[in-house]
Amino acid sequence: MWVATVLHQPVVPVPPFFTSRLNPKLFHEPKPLRFGFPLPPLKLKVLATKKQLQTQESDSEDLPTHKKSNDRSFDLGWIPAFPHVLIASMSNFLFGYHIGVMNGPIISIARELGFEGDSILEGLVVSIFIAGAFFGSISCGSLMEKLGCRRTFQIDTMPLILGAIVSAQAHSLEEILLGRFLVGLGIGVNTVLVPIYISEVAPTKYRGSLGTLSQIGTCLGIILSLFLGVPAEHDLHWWRTMFYIASIPGLLLALGMQFAVESPRWLCRVGNIKAAEAIILNLWGRSEVDKAIEEFQSVIKNDGSDAESRWLELLEEPHSRGCIKFAGINGVLYFSSLTFQDVGIASGALASLFVGLTNFAGALCASYFMDTQGRKKLLIGSYLGMAVSMFLIVLAINFPLDEDFSHNLSILGTLMYIFTFAIGAGPVTGLIIPELSSNKTRGKIMSFSFSVHWVCNFLVGLLFLDLVEIFGVAPVYAGFGGVSLLSAIFAYYFLVETKGRSLEEIEMSLSSNVTAKR
Repeated sequence: MWVATVLHQPVVPVPPFFTSRLNPKLFHEPKPLRFGFPLPPLKLKVLATKKQLQTQESDSEDLPTHKKSNDRSFDLGWIPAFPHVLIASMSNFLFGYHIGVMNGPIISIARELGFEGDSILEGLVVSIFIAGAFFGSISCGSLMEKLGCRRTFQIDTMPLILGAIVSAQAHSLEEILLGRFLVGLGIGVNTVLVPIYISEVAPTKYRGSLGTLSQIGTCLGIILSLFLGVPAEHDLHWWRTMFYIASIPGLLLALGMQFAVESPRWLCRVGNIKAAEAIILNLWGRSEVDKAIEEFQSVIKNDGSDAESRWLELLEEPHSRGCIKFAGINGVLYFSSLTFQDVGIASGALASLFVGLTNFAGALCASYFMDTQGRKKLLIGSYLGMAVSMFLIVLAINFPLDEDFSHNLSILGTLMYIFTFAIGAGPVTGLIIPELSSNKTRGKIMSFSFSVHWVCNFLVGLLFLDLVEIFGVAPVYAGFGGVSLLSAIFAYYFLVETKGRSLEEIEMSLSSNVTAKR
């Protein structure tokens, strides 16, 4: 449970070139939209399992799975899938917004609702969000398998919108707790659903880059909430406006999903082959239709559906690979304010803004490197960078250096930690869980992993300040650095590269490896 994850999308209207071809019947029978861009043919190579590859070539992870084109023309093959992924990523924009929305206004909320000065109740108002997210995450897999991704997205907007409005109109502690719990319930479903949807809709070649939109959306949501929170320092009732604003992305998400495509893999599982073929034709290209459908049906025939799987199967190979390795904490945002205060930056808003912008820059870099360098390299480099960052802060705190130099070194370490997290540990873990999950157990694995994520998130928020008070900042940060270093070693020896491989290729290679061991 070592891997730290942040799941993360910008709220914008659906692009004109998308809405101009909307089909009102799409909600009942998904018909993917054409965008008029030629799709370059994708030439895929089925890779062997990690163990098999090691017996053939020592540097297998670096082998390209797509033939590189010698021309310098722009690759536009990602464009047909982009609007659909963007709409789904609005969920992560909401996630980021609700992370930051309580950063400043909590004081005004406590004063107006009558629990000012009660740190336990203030903490409860913030953490009840996590409790709702836990229940949302654990229930998402079953909902998605029965209703499909699109319908689950739309149903999930109800607690998001209702929770935001209840929070905005709250006049008692009980009402604000109810509103925050409902919002958390919706966010919990989305943190599971968005990575699954993107991984199943995006073309194999662009799955990594499109998958980083979730991280980018979270960053933009955090940044917007920080900017909107500035007036809360002078207007004691501004927090209500901020919660009303939070209902708008939910409405856009519900509307946008009316026109987005369904997962072609889910359509195959429920027997709607023609609809799946139409989506693959328009999003992936004509050359991929027959091959993709054949792979889908082969995997479904061997595995069955998520409804037929048992929770105990998550502990068996190869399912435990995704279930155990990639569940963890989302604590980086808890650490930054304390670090900036410790080095002399008293403004929490300014510190949070630095964090948000750095996180956003890292996510943009990840969108480029995810499909060029691969998941494994990004994850290892990310953990090593996080470890070095923590050790820089420990050095600045523990050793007698010039005061200004120590402050600058601590700030550098903190921002470097956030950047290296955003370029690897954040987006990679959210993407690679569904990639390493089988068709049969993908929903359950994602539900379990993110439920553990929320439990760890809650524990970090609960225990972090106590650990700092008992041991001090430097030992706690040294512990984070040590865990990051161990995570890099773990990823180096046990992570299987998934770049350029379809979900079915990954599943078949992992399954054949398990069969060979037996």
